[in-house]
Amino acid sequence: MIDQDPVISNIKTRRSVRDYAGKPVSNEVIESIIDAGIHAPTGFGTQPWRFVVIKDKSIMKQMSGHCKPRLLQQLEGVNTDAAVQFKKMLKTEEFDIFYNAPVLVIVLGSKTAPTTDYDCAMCAQNMMLAAHAMGIGSCWIGTACLVQENPEMMQKLKIPADFKVVAPIIFGYTGTVPAAAPRNNPVITWL
Repeated sequence: MIDQDPVISNIKTRRSVRDYAGKPVSNEVIESIIDAGIHAPTGFGTQPWRFVVIKDKSIMKQMSGHCKPRLLQQLEGVNTDAAVQFKKMLKTEEFDIFYNAPVLVIVLGSKTAPTTDYDCAMCAQNMMLAAHAMGIGSCWIGTACLVQENPEMMQKLKIPADFKVVAPIIFGYTGTVPAAAPRNNPVITWL
């Protein structure tokens, strides 16, 4: 019964999309996705977020170029099958950490709000669920947080000094949608 609820269905069918059709996403659609995000709960009602919307492919390419070698360093010595495959991709010049998505939205969080990371994560999840409900794919690109190591790039992105990158999310009309990853049974302690 509950599985037939449209909200539960939306949660269970959302996927991290890494293949996008060439169709642009309108500003109106992005604004609707962000509007869903800002309805997330926040600690102390702080609403500590701001958003940077990037459609400029050259900026996304610069960000990708900055993050790829740093990510390779972080993955040094990690030899799981997935990590080995990802490191191969990172070493190719044409690989884009944003998977050629038409839009990148960076959810910024105020450095002064005590629950920024949690608040912005809930905002990001709302945004991805809203996008899915609208037929738009999304993927949280956590590796793009490495852009914070580059003051010039932070300035180019117009990110204020009192804010940090919490959730870089790509959006676009989907190409191939991946199958659902198997889920482990939850570990539950009942008291």
